[in-house]
Parts: sequence; structure tokens; C-alpha cells
Amino acid sequence: MSTTVENLKDPKQARTSQLEQLKKFTVVVADTGDFATLKQYAPRDATTNPSLILKAAEMQEYQWLMDKAIADNKKSNASAGELPGLIMDDLLVLFGMEILKIVPGRVSTETDANRSFDTEGLVAKAKKFIGLYEKNGIGRERVLIKIASTWEGIRAAEMLQREGINCNLTLLFSFAQAVACAEAKVKLISPFVGRIMDWYKKSTGKDFAPAEDPGVKSVHEIYAYYKKFGYGTEIMGASFRNVGEILELAGCDLLTISPHLLGELTAGTAPVVRKLSPEMARDYKIERVSLDEKKFRWMYNENAMAVEKTAEGLRLFNADAMKLAQHIADKLK
Repeated sequence: MSTTVENLKDPKQARTSQLEQLKKFTVVVADTGDFATLKQYAPRDATTNPSLILKAAEMQEYQWLMDKAIADNKKSNASAGELPGLIMDDLLVLFGMEILKIVPGRVSTETDANRSFDTEGLVAKAKKFIGLYEKNGIGRERVLIKIASTWEGIRAAEMLQREGINCNLTLLFSFAQAVACAEAKVKLISPFVGRIMDWYKKSTGKDFAPAEDPGVKSVHEIYAYYKKFGYGTEIMGASFRNVGEILELAGCDLLTISPHLLGELTAGTAPVVRKLSPEMARDYKIERVSLDEKKFRWMYNENAMAVEKTAEGLRLFNADAMKLAQHIADKLK
């Protein structure tokens, strides 16, 4: 009996979603605080930030978490001024704990943006978060503490890593920040692909094809540098604007993706080709860099996009943290 080429094709393979194909090369992380989304797309890890938690906390189905955080802290002897901050910390951890019941891997919990230039303050807040998780039976290996990629934030992460507290360095827009994080032996970095592209699109008035996207090219450079020189820091592309950016980074260690784009990847069935690999990195033309504080600050300062987007990101995260604090204060009334 003759067998045609068509008969040899696997019909299931033809229908495999782009999300499932991507998962063969890259750890998929969900960028959300919504439990239903996590159950739907089955990522390994999940990331949160003040903006995502604020959005979730305002949804009726998560009101019980807010009620629990308020009730637990009302039992303390905290002053009226201290109470909203304590409740917010508990709320972030409560969301993290519920997320860890769904995902098999890790959750990222973010430190206060207004501490981003305070090394000691960041270390203290990170230890508080880890203490709250461990008090509730969650091992520190399942938690990533998110810290902004300022010089002070990187130094805080370096100290925390020595104590076995893993960190996710966020708001990362430049090669200087990436190199400093690797030298500090940070567990993971989150380069913000879409926000980099936003800046270049606004400053040039141009649209960029995915392969020429400045955010995509930034992650390619960081990935190649880390793999070529043997750094153990994981790279998690973040802040995507379209599926094209994601597919150009297939093969990156991790990618954290919004629910909307997870939906697009689930609906798509076009072939996904691996773009990043350790083998590719070996032939990448790049020199090794060593940074002390002076070199870091100058190299970072020379990147106007990174300076502007880091500052903007800190302001936005802090604004949403303040909105969350006000939301808590209103509940207390």
C-alpha cells in the first residue's frame, strides 16, 4: 500500500498552538494576578506588580483576600498610620500564596518602588516578604523578590542572594544594568522589551518589524553575553506589545506574557522557530565588560532611553502602590 506525504503528516502537530510550541524552547510565565488566567494557560511561574495587584484587588472575586489581610492586621497593635502599609504587604503575599497553589514554579513579589534607591530598605522589605511566606509554609525557593534595577537595587539583590533569597531585577532597560546584575549573581532579570520599543517609536516616529525591534535586539544582546561568558543569571523577557516580539525571543530562558497575548498565542498555529540558543551565543561578537559603580553610572547615564524609562517605571509603580494603599484605607473606613 502506498503512503503519500499527506498521510505522513501528523494532524495534531498541525494544530499545535504557538503557545505550546513556545513552551518547548522557553519557560512561559504569566504576567497577571488573576487566578482564572493562570488556570487557563498553565504557565510554570507567575509575576505580579503593584499595578496588577491593584487591578485584581478591585475585582469582587478577590475581595476575600482583602478582607483577610484587613482582619489579620486589625488584631495587631499597629497605629492607624501603619495599618495600610502592613495590610498591603500581607495582601501581596496572600496573592502570591494563592498563585502558588496554581502554578508549579515561582511567584515574583515586588518591593516598594519608593525604596528603589535605599539598599538597606530593600533588603529589609525582601526579608519581611520571605518571612511572611515562610510563616505560611512557602519555601523561599518558590519566591522571587522583585527589585528595580537601580545601582542600589542591584546591591540589595547581591546581599539577598548570598542569604538564599532569590531576586528578580525588574525595570531593566540597558546593557549596563544587565551586566551589573550578572556580576552580582542575581537569580533573574526582566528586560522590558515593549517599553524599550515604545521609547524608540516615540523618539523616531518609526514602526519596527519584530526582528528589528530595539527591545528584542536588546534581549538578544543580553542573552548572547550571558551565555557566551557563562553567567548563571536567568533572562526573562517582559513587557511585550505584540506576539511578534515574543516569537523573536523564542528560546530565551523565560518570557512573562500578559493574558491578552497568551490568548493570541493559543489561537495561533503557525510554526514557532527557536531564535535564541546557547550555541548561537558562542559566535556572538561581543567583549566582556566589568563595571564598578562609577562605570555603571556613566554607561547607564549615556543611555537616555534607559534613564527615562526606569524613572518613568518607578513613578508608575509607585502611583499604583499609592492607589492600592488608598483602596485599603477606604476599606478600613
